[in-house]
Amino acid sequence: MDSETRSVTELREHLIEKATTDEAFRARLLADPNAAIQEELGVTVPPGFTIKVHEDVEDASHLVLPPAARLAEAEKERAAGDTSRDAWVLHAGSKVSPDQPG
Repeated sequence: MDSETRSVTELREHLIEKATTDEAFRARLLADPNAAIQEELGVTVPPGFTIKVHEDVEDASHLVLPPAARLAEAEKERAAGDTSRDAWVLHAGSKVSPDQPG
């Protein structure tokens, strides 16, 4: 997979799809997200940067928020006016929208 030509959303969707259809990958992703993502996407996760994967269950779900200081004013305005699923997922430190190549 060429991760440089795919948007953050496409990469996330690829990982979710693979974890949904490949139990061994799902187990690796839950046990060691950095290694599983590096292996699957061919990217290098910087030392000291941790990726956490949480599995939703029937009676609980996760909402991930970026640090408040990193959410640019334009992103706040865009998110306030957009009710699509991707508007709920803003990436910490990202200066691009979730559907733009990073």
